[in-house]
Amino acid sequence: MIQLFKPLIIFLVTYYHIAAPKMSFLKLDRPSWALIGAVLMVATGVMTLQEAYNAIDLNTIALLFGMMVLVSYMKLGGFFKVVSFSLQRYARRPALLLVMVILAGGSLSALFVNDTVCIMFTPLLLHLLTAVGLPPVPYLIALAMSSNIGSACTLTGNPQNMLVGIFSGWGYARFAAYMLPVALVGLAINYAVVYLLYRRRFLGLTVRQISEKPDIDAPLLRKSLFVLAAVLAGFCFLKNMPLVAVAGAAFMIVIADRKPSEAFEKVDWTLLLFFTGLFIVTNGMNKAIAAAGLHEKVLACMGGTVAMQAVSLSAVSVVASNVVSNVPFVMLSAPWIGRLLDPRIMWLVLAMSSTFAGNLTLVGSVANLIVAESAKETAHIGFREYLKAGTVVTLLTVAAGLCFILFYRRIGIL
Repeated sequence: MIQLFKPLIIFLVTYYHIAAPKMSFLKLDRPSWALIGAVLMVATGVMTLQEAYNAIDLNTIALLFGMMVLVSYMKLGGFFKVVSFSLQRYARRPALLLVMVILAGGSLSALFVNDTVCIMFTPLLLHLLTAVGLPPVPYLIALAMSSNIGSACTLTGNPQNMLVGIFSGWGYARFAAYMLPVALVGLAINYAVVYLLYRRRFLGLTVRQISEKPDIDAPLLRKSLFVLAAVLAGFCFLKNMPLVAVAGAAFMIVIADRKPSEAFEKVDWTLLLFFTGLFIVTNGMNKAIAAAGLHEKVLACMGGTVAMQAVSLSAVSVVASNVVSNVPFVMLSAPWIGRLLDPRIMWLVLAMSSTFAGNLTLVGSVANLIVAESAKETAHIGFREYLKAGTVVTLLTVAAGLCFILFYRRIGIL
C-alpha cells in the first residue's frame, strides 16, 4: 500500500481544488490544478514522461475540439439567437416557456457538448427573461439540469459520454436509441420538479413579446447546419467519431467564408487543457490502484448479479461524481468496468448515472457552474436553492434510468 501514498496525495490535492477552487488561497482555476497535478505525477516518479504522454487520449481531445469548432461557427451564424427568439415567440405563458427552455436545453445538449451549450445559451436566455419580465432563477436551474439530462442521450452530449464512447466501443446511433427514452423521462421529471418548486413565482405573470428579430448571418448558419447534419450522419454510419468531428470542423473552416480566428476564439481551450491534465492524473492513480490490487477488492463489493452491480455502480457514481466530478470518476472507473458481469450494460449505467449525478449539487457538473457564473451579475443561484431541486431530480432520474436499462436487458433487447 506504500506505493499508493504519493499518487493518492497528488490525486486528493488536485481534485480538492478542482471541486472547490474558490476555497484555495491561490488564484488558480480548475485547468491550472489539473496541469499541476499532471506535472506532480511525473515529477514525483509516479509516472514517466512517456507514460504521461501515452495517458492522454487524443481521440477524446480531437472529438471535443471538433464539436467545439462546429458550435463556434453556429454561434457566429446566430443559431442560439434564433433559438432564444423562438422560445418567447411560441411560449405565451411562463409554464410553457419553462417547457421550451427544458426542451431546448436538452435537445441542444444532445447534439453538442452540454458545457458549450450553456456557455453560448445562458447569456441569451438571461437577456430574454429580462426583456419579457420573468424571474430568472427557475429557468436557469431548469436549463442547467436539462443540459445535463439531455446530454446523456448521445456519446457527444458531454465529456464523460465521449470517454464512454471511446473506451466502450458503443456505436453512436445504438447508444442514442437506448438512451433517448431515459433522457425524455428525465426532462419530464426536471419540468415537474422545477415547476412544483417555483409555481408560486409564475402566478399572474405573462410573457411579454419581443418584436425585434435577431441579427444573424443566414448563409453561415445554413452552412453550419448542413455540416452538423453531415457530422451526425457520420457518427451514425462511421465508427471513427473523432475523425468525423475533426473532418467536419475542417470542412466548416474551408466553406465558412469567415476568418478561422473568429471561430477559434470561441473554442474553450482551457477545457482541452483540463482534460489533458485529468488524463495524466487519473492514469497515475489507476496505475497505483492496479499495483496495489484494489480493483479486485472493489469488484468484490459490487454484488453478484447484474442488477446488484448496476445499482451499486449508480450509487457510487452519484456520490463520487459529486466528490471528484463526473469526468474524473469515469476515467477512474474505466479500467474495471470491463470486468463486471455485463460490461455492455454497465457502460450505459456509468454514462447515465455519472451524467445525472451532475444535477445533485451546484458543483456537480461544469454545466451548472457555467450557468451560475454567467448569471451571477443578474441572478444569484445559491447552493441550497439548487440542492432543493437537484436532490429530487437526481434521485428520480437515476432510478428511472436504472429501470429502463435493466428492463432493456430483461426483455432481451440489450
